[in-house]
Parts: sequence; C-alpha cells; structure tokens
Amino acid sequence: MARSRIRVWLIIFFIPIVAVLGGLGYLAWRQSVPAVRVEFQPMPKFIGARTPVTLDLRATRGGVQAVDVRLMQGGTRVNVAQQTFSGPPSNEQRVQLIIAGGTLGLREGAATLEVRARDGFWRPIRVDDRIIASVPITLDFTPPTLEVLASTRYLSRGGGGLVAMRAKGAARVGVAVGDLFFPAFPAGAPDSGLHAALYALPWNLAPNSPITVSAQDEAGNAVSRALAVEIRPRKFPTDTIEISEQFLASKMPELLPERGQIPPDQLLAAFLTVNRDKRKEAEETKRKLAQKSRPAPLFEGAFIQPRNTKVFSNFAETRTYRYQGKDVDTQVHLGYDLASLKTSPVPAANSGVVVWAAPLTIYGNAVVVDHGWGLQTLYGHLSSLEVKDGDQVKKGQELGRSGATGLALGDHLHFEVLIQGISVTPVEWWDGKWIRDHVGRPLREANVPLLQSDQPAAGTDEERP
Repeated sequence: MARSRIRVWLIIFFIPIVAVLGGLGYLAWRQSVPAVRVEFQPMPKFIGARTPVTLDLRATRGGVQAVDVRLMQGGTRVNVAQQTFSGPPSNEQRVQLIIAGGTLGLREGAATLEVRARDGFWRPIRVDDRIIASVPITLDFTPPTLEVLASTRYLSRGGGGLVAMRAKGAARVGVAVGDLFFPAFPAGAPDSGLHAALYALPWNLAPNSPITVSAQDEAGNAVSRALAVEIRPRKFPTDTIEISEQFLASKMPELLPERGQIPPDQLLAAFLTVNRDKRKEAEETKRKLAQKSRPAPLFEGAFIQPRNTKVFSNFAETRTYRYQGKDVDTQVHLGYDLASLKTSPVPAANSGVVVWAAPLTIYGNAVVVDHGWGLQTLYGHLSSLEVKDGDQVKKGQELGRSGATGLALGDHLHFEVLIQGISVTPVEWWDGKWIRDHVGRPLREANVPLLQSDQPAAGTDEERP
C-alpha cells in the first residue's frame, strides 16, 4: 500500500514537470527556427543612378511574409523598397529592384545596404523584421566617359563594321545593334581607355534599327552615343531544296541517334526536328563559342577561300524544303557552301585558335577557329578532323577534309564568318581592301595601334588601293 502511494505521488509530481519541460522545449524549438535568409544575384558592390538588384529570400517555415530594403549612410537611413507577400505562403520569394541611387539624397561614397525580412512562423517571443543582411557598398552616380573616335561609315545588311572609342571608368563597353550587343576590347595601353569593337548587321536587321555605342560602369551608370552609319540595301537569294525519303532514311539516324531506326512514316517529323530544333541548337552553340574569343586580334591580312572551290550556295539564302511534292519547311542558310573535289583539304581561313572540333548538329563534324575580337570562322560537314580544341593554327593550315556529315546532300564545305556568333557574308573578309577600308581605316583614324591585317602583304592583290 505504501509503495502504491509513493508511485501515485511520483506520477502526480513528475507529470507536470515533464509537461512543463516538454512545453519549454517545444517553445525553445519554435524560437530557434532560423529566420529568413537572403542571397543576392549577384552580390552588389556599387549602387548607381539605376542599379538592378536581385534578392532570393528563403524561409525555413511559415513562408516569407515581408521584406524591407534600406540604404544607410552615416546617420541617414533611406527606405529603398518595402514589400508584403500575399496569397498562399511560400518559403521562396524573388525580389527584383531597380535602385535609383541618385534620387535618394545620399552622397557618393561608402554606404550600407540593409535587408530586413519576416516569415509567418509563430515564435513565443515576437521579433519584428530581422536584419538578415548588411552589405557594405559604394554609392557612385557619375557615369563613365565615352568618345567615339572613328568607325566604319558604310555598311550592308549581313555585313560587319568596326568602332574605335575611348571610354574611361567603364566595366562594359560595346556596340548595340537593335537587341544585340557586341562587346568592345581594349586596344591600347591599359590606361589609355582605347577600345575597339567589331559588330555585325544581321541579314534580317529591321529597318531603322538603332546602332549605338555605350559604356557602363559597375554601378550601372551608363552613357551612349548614336553611331552615324549608312546602311546599304542588299538582296538575298532564294532556293528550293528537294529532299527524298532515301536521303532522310540515311541522314536522320545520324542526326537523331537517340531514336535509332526511324520508321518511314516518321521521317518527315524527324527532319523537321533536325531542321528547326537542331539548327536552333547550333545557333545557340555559336553564340556561346563567341564568349571564348581572345581579347586581341589574331588574324593577318585577307581571309582565304580554299583553292579550287566554287560557291554554289550563297549567304542568307532562304531555302524552301520540298518533300513528296509539298513545301514542308523554310529556313535561312547562313554562310557559303563551297564545292570542290571529294574529301578536299580544308585550310584555316586565317590564323587563330581552335575553339570547337567536334560534331555540331546540322553541320556534322565541324571546326570553329577564333581570330580574336569576337571574329570566328566555322567549317562544317567535314569527313575528318585534323585539329582539336585549343590548337593554334596558321592561315592555310589544314583543319580537316570536306565531306557530307550533318545535314548535307553531298560532299562540300560549309563556311561561315561569325562576329560574336552572328553570321556575316564571307565575301567581305576574303577582300583585303575591304578589311583595310572598313577595319583598318577606323583604327588608323583613331590612332589605335594598327593590326597586322591592316598592312598589305607584298606580292598580293592587297597592295592595290
């Protein structure tokens, strides 16, 4: 009986203690749940007249409820943005801001970007919006300086040009053609501010598209100048390509190996996938390869056309594809198709560095050579490759042999000239006089150190004015 009474008293005594301890532990757990975290994309270092800032907010529990962004300098605190998130709770929120630093009444110099945020998770001790980031930044409202020194005056759609400029205090300098941006490269002594940019006019450039030179600093302060150019009209050819079932049956397994043997009733759908999606994929690859371009020119003199070759398919040729008597697709052929003897040697059009030597969707086995300043050449449909990625090559050095790999009806070389991944007509770069007039002359007028390609080679047609 005594033991029973002791047990009862122990139960009566310990149950409340356990309950209290459990409750305290539960409350302590709720209090310890981490606050909202923030990541900047990317981390800001400067705030300028109009600076984009992106914040990724993540809550552990309860969803992100609110965020408050402030700038602090000395004893001054300025609210930049306040946002409350409605709707179903979400533990992830992205906030994209444009901070107009010059309108906030702060001076240039050191400041602090502070982020406070609140989640919807209940805690015993309520804490208002917590400081989750305090980032030292520099306020800079002064745009870089920009002066256009010289440029190519006369251009054609599907062609290229060059601008020489002086920009100081800039992190990004280049030429905008419509929605396309062509970066400039340093072209003189490190402290001279001299830059040069090769740029392209796409074959389908919309009429009255603006062409501007711009410079932007790390704070997002920007300055631009309209470029005075005269764009000459250019007509581009059209053609009709007949494709047979036999051709598709032999080519589609090569270009879509993941599908294996393709039934006859699916050949047309497979062809459209290749001609549209794989073609687009190749264009994206060319744009990415442009990012590997060297910051100095590597080419010398005119680009060469392989000996004993003839152009049989022109640049920017609109092709209508016919299958079993019906028009099934329309695409634009970029570059030249050059006919010669079967498996003819393919020379490098100029000196440079190989940035691609592998299959490239519709181009089959392909080589891309970088000539610096965003200028590259592409060689497609090769039967064999004699170079690899990273090889330095000289003008005329064999890159491989012509062939019929990829989307090719027969043995030939597909040749392209690219400026920042945008295809331009090769005929300009085969002409030494054109290079001297359109690339060399602006550099001379701007007193930019001359390219080797600006000097005519003795004993060649480049000596002619």
